[in-house]
Amino acid sequence: MNFKLALWLIWAGFIAYILLLSPPLHLDETLTLLKNIFTLQWAAINPIILSLFSLVGIWLLIYSGLLFIDGRMQRISFWPFAIASVGSGVIGLLPYLALREPNQQFSGQKDAFLSLLDSRLYGIILTFSTVVLLVYGFAFGDWGDYVQQFQSDRFINGMSLAFCLFYLLFPTVLGDDMARRRFPNAQVFLAVVLVPLLGSLAYLCLRPPLMLSTIREESLITNR
Repeated sequence: MNFKLALWLIWAGFIAYILLLSPPLHLDETLTLLKNIFTLQWAAINPIILSLFSLVGIWLLIYSGLLFIDGRMQRISFWPFAIASVGSGVIGLLPYLALREPNQQFSGQKDAFLSLLDSRLYGIILTFSTVVLLVYGFAFGDWGDYVQQFQSDRFINGMSLAFCLFYLLFPTVLGDDMARRRFPNAQVFLAVVLVPLLGSLAYLCLRPPLMLSTIREESLITNR
């Protein structure tokens, strides 16, 4: 099956599931949950749900560490899809994955924003935040309450499945990012994709910087 078609089918299928097959939407409860999150009233929230909500944001930041760089060489910019993802999660991300072309090159200089995304410090901060969230959720969360909400609440159900989709889709952009860095290591690729979330974070912390490939490209142009 055509890869791009498969991504569009996943996108349409996920939307159809959320609208037609997922548990009912409890709008008042969802708005109350979001209000409590953004006003820092976290004591009223099951730590698992708070951690899950935050980890979806971590996934968006992980993808940003690859796709803003990828977007430099694409006909379409990642910016609109990144903004859409803030409000819709994986639903906003999938169209970019389906529209982008395979890209294993990077040219030009990194600006301050791309330098930040490319830095190991960026990965280290995300990793530290993730470990804190995982410990908080597992140590203090109410799993029975989470399962009940997963089965009965559309927002919690969809957010949980979106978290899984972020993990499953990551290999679609990982290979190109490794190639841009002259880092074609099959063992590293497998280690990253087989360890949910933490593998992706470890990659951000350990991957070679883009500067090496950028200098090489510019050197070739100068010598022509």
